[in-house]
Amino acid sequence: MSRLWVTGYRSYEIGTFGEKDPKITVVKYALEQVIRQQLDLGLEWVITGGQLGVEQWSVAVALSLKAEFPQLKVAMMYPFQQFGQQWQENNQAQLRQLAAQCDFVDSVSQAPYQGPQQLKNYQKFMLSHTDAALLVYDPDFEGKTRYDLQAIEQQQATMPYPLTTIDMYSLQEYATEYEEKLAENQAFPE
Repeated sequence: MSRLWVTGYRSYEIGTFGEKDPKITVVKYALEQVIRQQLDLGLEWVITGGQLGVEQWSVAVALSLKAEFPQLKVAMMYPFQQFGQQWQENNQAQLRQLAAQCDFVDSVSQAPYQGPQQLKNYQKFMLSHTDAALLVYDPDFEGKTRYDLQAIEQQQATMPYPLTTIDMYSLQEYATEYEEKLAENQAFPE
């Protein structure tokens, strides 16, 4: 497995408020742990979109791992041209800043948003250009990622396509693990 599609909740879907929100720290920690596991299995590319939330957090995590894993590449694929231009300026700036650090950035559709077919084409592109997916998603707490999950499940019906999910239970476990490591590091600083 060399190319991993990472997606999940938008920031507003899990109620995060600002980059200092502890929920973001936990999600990033969870993403880091799973990406590290995938790196041990031969991961070469993290490929994601630019949505506010899990997608941007996964880019930040993957970029931070590049110092330790220089072979890791990061791609940000937008579903259409001018993606994010309707966002507030600070969110647009954050997207530009992350994109500038990626190894590859492009849009699946070379036109601005015209309709939902572009989003379906984006899903098809991601499925055909990745070997597996990582979703931060829990079906008990629906969000827009359910459409990606449905596309992945349709793909799995016709061919092997590994899917790793980080659900709410897993996030709670990662939160506990993170707190324990934090306490351990404070008790025994390096």
